[in-house]
Amino acid sequence: MMRKVKIFMEMIKFEHTLFALPFAFVGAILGAVMEQDRLPGWGEIGWVIVAMVGARSAAMGLNRLIDRAIDARNPRTEQRAIPAGLLRSNEVLIFIAVSFLLLFAASFRLDPLAVKLLPVAIFMLVFYSYTKRFTWLCHLFLGFTIALAPLGGWVAVTGTAGWSAYLLYISVAFWTAGFDIVYACQDYEFDRKEGLHSIPSRFGIKRSLWLARLFHLVPAAGFLALFWMTELSWGYLIGTLAAIGLLFYQHVIIKPQDLSRVNLSFFTMNGTLSVVLFAFTLFDLVVLHQW
Repeated sequence: MMRKVKIFMEMIKFEHTLFALPFAFVGAILGAVMEQDRLPGWGEIGWVIVAMVGARSAAMGLNRLIDRAIDARNPRTEQRAIPAGLLRSNEVLIFIAVSFLLLFAASFRLDPLAVKLLPVAIFMLVFYSYTKRFTWLCHLFLGFTIALAPLGGWVAVTGTAGWSAYLLYISVAFWTAGFDIVYACQDYEFDRKEGLHSIPSRFGIKRSLWLARLFHLVPAAGFLALFWMTELSWGYLIGTLAAIGLLFYQHVIIKPQDLSRVNLSFFTMNGTLSVVLFAFTLFDLVVLHQW
């Protein structure tokens, strides 16, 4: 049983929930402070965590199931659980169903608007896995799907979403899309051979890395704009400058002729960025403002 659980956790890269979960917390905390002049309760935070785990697990399970034939042909992914025969498709379907049940249960314990928006979230969670079959804008579809984390956290706690919520949503979407472009450079040759769509397969690796840099100007500007649009102060600003530094550094270490540091950029740098921004946002709102 424990071996099977470990395989499932490896399949969905459970540790990479770290990318989006801190931003869900940022959305929930900042939304509660701005819209309702309070901090979210522990119960609300707990259900946000359950919703996030359910949504991301379902999305990753769907992605692995939908792409199982493609993964089997790709040398980089042929050892993933389904093509390697470690998990059967029906087992993954059950896992996806349970994950969606977690998302549903959590949504019903949060604001009613979160329940009303469930169909939109489910559609995006399912649809983005198909986009690389017909458009090189697949990275943006992924970005706007993962960015539902902060927007969902905001809505789940407050039942509303203003300009600041949408600015956070767009910033996280372009942050995600930018690092997904970098990650997709690893499959440049395979995607071209298979006729799959991505920015690297469409524009080449060198231009794609420049596009990723342009994409990352959006979150850099967006995170800074939140400083001016909200009650956040110098604590958040320090965290934002540190996050922008991490954005800049991950592009310094990736070269068109040397993609060996892609995993460092994709996993370590971006996971650290989200935690840093959340930690300084929390410090700013809880300690500096003494909520």
